[in-house]
Amino acid sequence: MNAIRPIRILGLDPGLRRTGWGVVACEGARLVHVAHGVIAPKETLPFAERLLILLNEITAIIELHAPDEAAVEETFMNNNAASALKLGHARAMALVAPAKAGLPVAEYAATVVKKAVVGTGGADKAQVGWMIARLLPTAGKTSADAADALAVAIAHAHARTARRVA
Repeated sequence: MNAIRPIRILGLDPGLRRTGWGVVACEGARLVHVAHGVIAPKETLPFAERLLILLNEITAIIELHAPDEAAVEETFMNNNAASALKLGHARAMALVAPAKAGLPVAEYAATVVKKAVVGTGGADKAQVGWMIARLLPTAGKTSADAADALAVAIAHAHARTARRVA
């Protein structure tokens, strides 16, 4: 009998200063940590170069870890319009890189991600990090950005399962 290859999911938590990324393998209800990290372009670089670094680094992660699908956290609206616009540019890089690689890209609100991982949409970063450590023990210690990205991947895995069951 042929074993079905696990689906690899790339989760992205976009930010101009720090973009978290995480890859999980999903086989049925079983999730396995593959890799995670943070892309942090130097803040002294010109804006366009920082965006290019995000695009190139996400592309390299896709080439290295060969995900089948990607999921990106939606941004919450900031009171500062300039900051929200810059974050939108970073988010665009997180959407474009996997799309350019031919991956289907899903988007999830932060409350949906938190609910999928912690059980409540109002969870804080510490709660998300704690649950990531429990759900993916082989991930070891993760930064908040990487934990959020892994949470996005897990939320997508749960949504895939729910769509298949429905």
